[in-house]
Amino acid sequence: MAQLVVRNLEDDVKKRLQRRAARHRRSVEEEVRDILRNAVRDESRSTGGLGTRIARRFAGRGIDFQIPEFRGEQAHPADFEE
Repeated sequence: MAQLVVRNLEDDVKKRLQRRAARHRRSVEEEVRDILRNAVRDESRSTGGLGTRIARRFAGRGIDFQIPEFRGEQAHPADFEE
């Protein structure tokens, strides 16, 4: 098993870790291990934010028809060429 030393940890952070460990009825060391495990697990499961998920879902798709404007005006595609 690996060991990790954390230097220059603020006193307030240490106290909050101690209180959190006490609430979970375990040592500070075990509490920190659990926090680190969860952080890495959540990171590996991350599929990106909402925008990323929407972009992935609609990648390669497009529309080839006019979309009527809600207020009665016709929508026109943007023209970026001059």
